[in-house]
Amino acid sequence: MTAIKDSVVLVTGGNRGIGQALVDELFRRGAAKVYATARDPRTVSHPDAVALRLDVTDEASIAEAARQASDVTILINNAGIASGASYLDSPLDEVKRDLDTNFYGPLLVTRAFVPVIEANGGGHLLNVHSVLSWFADGGPYSASKAALWSQTNSLRLHLRPRGIEVTGLHVAYVDTDMAAKIDAPKSSATDVAAAALDGVETNAFEVLADEVTRGVKSALSGDLTLLYPQLTA
Repeated sequence: MTAIKDSVVLVTGGNRGIGQALVDELFRRGAAKVYATARDPRTVSHPDAVALRLDVTDEASIAEAARQASDVTILINNAGIASGASYLDSPLDEVKRDLDTNFYGPLLVTRAFVPVIEANGGGHLLNVHSVLSWFADGGPYSASKAALWSQTNSLRLHLRPRGIEVTGLHVAYVDTDMAAKIDAPKSSATDVAAAALDGVETNAFEVLADEVTRGVKSALSGDLTLLYPQLTA
């Protein structure tokens, strides 16, 4: 089991949405210190959090964060973007943005912090995925989350022998700025954060935070038309 009480945690994208809710919940559970990162650390609002500048696509920024946060025992890769780019019509650089932030970003941050966590006696990695890890939404966001899911599964195998447990969080729409324009049922960020940290504390391999996510994953073993009924038209 992973103890959050008295732990030292770094949350990427800890200034809003799920990241901000995770910071709040970590303190409620007794974390000794929480680093909340953002491209602009002035946007971190929790009064007890240690605000750090971090751009997950910038290796120099990541290295500096790892140097400053050398006491971390739990890493939460939460930062992400949804560019809305089109595979066929958008400039390729826009398509790549989702992969750079949502796949390569967590990988670069993890590579920087694994030696830190190991040096501190081991700990935990939580990667924030999406229900769109398993359901293509027509653009690169879902591709980036599917790739992150695969990365997380591989890292779990590599890191467990090194004393680092790995949890993946999957969730559908959450009531945050990212989903503000979407008219659909949404989970609260507070509930998602609580479920995610329950998973960390119990060393769960995956946390499926809502019924939509559980339903989509259960359909993966069936015919593709269960997820994409338009294929039958």
